[in-house]
Amino acid sequence: MTAISETGTMQRLPLMAIDGQARTLGDYRGDVLLIVNVASQCGLTPQYEALERLYRTYRDQGFRVLGFPANDFLQQEPGTDEEIATFCKTSYDVSFPLFSKIAVTGEAQHPLYRALIEAEPHSKGEPDAFRERLVGYGIETNPEPGVLWNFEKFLIGRDGTVQARFAPSVEPEEAILIDAIERALAR
Repeated sequence: MTAISETGTMQRLPLMAIDGQARTLGDYRGDVLLIVNVASQCGLTPQYEALERLYRTYRDQGFRVLGFPANDFLQQEPGTDEEIATFCKTSYDVSFPLFSKIAVTGEAQHPLYRALIEAEPHSKGEPDAFRERLVGYGIETNPEPGVLWNFEKFLIGRDGTVQARFAPSVEPEEAILIDAIERALAR
């Protein structure tokens, strides 16, 4: 477990909800968070459905999925915030919090993702196998420790520490992720 902010700076980073409301991670203080970079035109997009089930299963225990749309990987999230929100609601009945589109890689990388990666540079769930699969399709990938692809997941404990990071190929309802969430909720 790695602290994402010893001084609480992470809690104060400005974020924008997909509806235009100003937010910070501090709005979720005391909750267990699963931060996911999402995209609506990706082969992994169906993970929205399982993320929503996960959210509905554990939300009464203080669990939140926070979705951050990003267009960093083959432009698989080209829509506006309004289009993304409509897609998520109509296609997957998403009710977990979504945020305004950000960059999770490159020079424009949002400070949230810079801090998350610094706190937990290694993913669980066979990221090398997923990377090899992408390369096999002729897709250039980010070097480690950068975010590999859409639907990479960071688990944040109630105390604001990064508990774990999961490769995009880790499905939301896989035992490795469920176990980590349940351990974080029990703390």
